[in-house]
Amino acid sequence: MSFEQEWATARSTAGNPVSMRLNQLPDGPGSSGNADLSVDQDKLGAIGSAAYALHGRLVKDGNHARTQTTEAATGLSGNGFRTGSAMVTVQETWGSQLGTLLDACANISNHLDYSAASHAKEEADIKAALTASKISEYLK
Repeated sequence: MSFEQEWATARSTAGNPVSMRLNQLPDGPGSSGNADLSVDQDKLGAIGSAAYALHGRLVKDGNHARTQTTEAATGLSGNGFRTGSAMVTVQETWGSQLGTLLDACANISNHLDYSAASHAKEEADIKAALTASKISEYLK
């Protein structure tokens, strides 16, 4: 099947509500039909902690071979070996990928910390609103 045919098929079925189900289980035996996303704060905390720990390890261990790799690349290039420039390219690529991974770990950890704090604040606001509504019932 060509790309155009696949694209036409995808476009024609996209408008069909049966083909696109977000945040739902498919209808059928054993499905409740009203699935919802749920979050376990303990699991989010564990993921955030793992991301933080990985970030720390990557900062510490991610560049331990940088000096030796640079020295080797310089030595090889100085002696006319083309692998020296290839090692420089590998080192630069590694540095770029390491930076991306560090940013991702920090983003995950920070986002989960923010989500947990935000959730706790929302819970406190809801509890306060419910308490205030109970008080207003007694004042009427």
